[in-house]
Amino acid sequence: MTQVLTVSCKLKVSPSQAAKLDATMDAFVQALNWVNQNTPEKVVNAVKLQSLCYYQIRARFGLSSNLAQQVCRRLAGARKVARQKNRPVKAFKRGFATYDARIFSLREKDWTVSLTTVGGRERFELAIGNYQRGMLAGSNPKSATLVQRKDGSYYIQICVEKNPPKQQDTDRVIGVDLGRTDIAHTSEGDNWNGQQLNRVRDHYSKLRAVLQRKASKGTRSSRRRCRQLLQRLSGKERRFQTWVNHRISKAIVSRAKATNSALALEDLTGIRGRVNQQPRSKAERRRANSWAFYQLRQFLEYKALRAGVALILVPPAYTSQTCHRCLHIHPDPAQSYRSGKQFKCGHCGWEGDADLNGANMIALLGAAVNQPRGSWLACQLQGYRSRQRAGGLKPALYCEAVRVG
Repeated sequence: MTQVLTVSCKLKVSPSQAAKLDATMDAFVQALNWVNQNTPEKVVNAVKLQSLCYYQIRARFGLSSNLAQQVCRRLAGARKVARQKNRPVKAFKRGFATYDARIFSLREKDWTVSLTTVGGRERFELAIGNYQRGMLAGSNPKSATLVQRKDGSYYIQICVEKNPPKQQDTDRVIGVDLGRTDIAHTSEGDNWNGQQLNRVRDHYSKLRAVLQRKASKGTRSSRRRCRQLLQRLSGKERRFQTWVNHRISKAIVSRAKATNSALALEDLTGIRGRVNQQPRSKAERRRANSWAFYQLRQFLEYKALRAGVALILVPPAYTSQTCHRCLHIHPDPAQSYRSGKQFKCGHCGWEGDADLNGANMIALLGAAVNQPRGSWLACQLQGYRSRQRAGGLKPALYCEAVRVG
């Protein structure tokens, strides 16, 4: 099994080379939009698209043979994704071009890359550090994407295939409870509070609302200034959220690797749709819909695979209502309750942080999956199901999980 990682490298570009890169990316995106508008939407095969418009792409936009093929492949991939989401392909924005091994190459001896442009082949020096050199050393990349950022700088995003280390067999499992009050809380007691993130999100939401209101009213100069500010603020909130999730995922995976433990997460697929069915205020709906739990899960998955740490997805049903010490789910709220961050079990008397209890419960479920020969938890759940049938209690934990990787 191989893992594909993307290494972003800045290019050192002269003014003449910048003009060629701009012309290449403009022609690439114009060709994408032209092919998308002039071919049937139902055609999602790259070879079929190439047979329909290959010669027109080369004649109209001056792209090389391989860049013309990349246009067809890029559009075919976009149409397949759009079909899965049941929506049409939108117009492509300028600022990128995709490359394969025939029109892109990396040379390690001087850390340069060679790219095909509309003005011919050009070689660029990479402005990279030790991290990028370590990732690229000894690799033979087959694809890359040329991008231009908002500040005008040029980057090449190189796809590198790595063989991840073998996952170590272990009986230790660290449970991770994801939430909005605490972005993540582990069964070992580590937690990352979400108050700062909520403050940043609320700040940008209010700021955008004010600027959008002023951008539709006022003088001509004030409207132009507000639009400029909105463009400058674009992406700041998203980048801050990404940085927070990267920092949290790196700390969790590092801890799991240092203690030779596996990781267990809740599978929260579809939770946003379920939560949106409940009546809530506009602010609460916005906060819930901006919760980037899936991005954090993706970061944990690829970092865990790269570090050789096993990652297990467990069902979220009743994990926050079950006592991790005695595995009881009490039907009577007077006996057992969760109020905010506090959880109290009316059966065994355990009382403490609700997210810590949930993380410990996730760790127990993960351990049950990580030990297919059977575990103490499986026996306890079986006994609890018998008591349910006799006493008519709430459904027991549905102990079926998925091991990622």
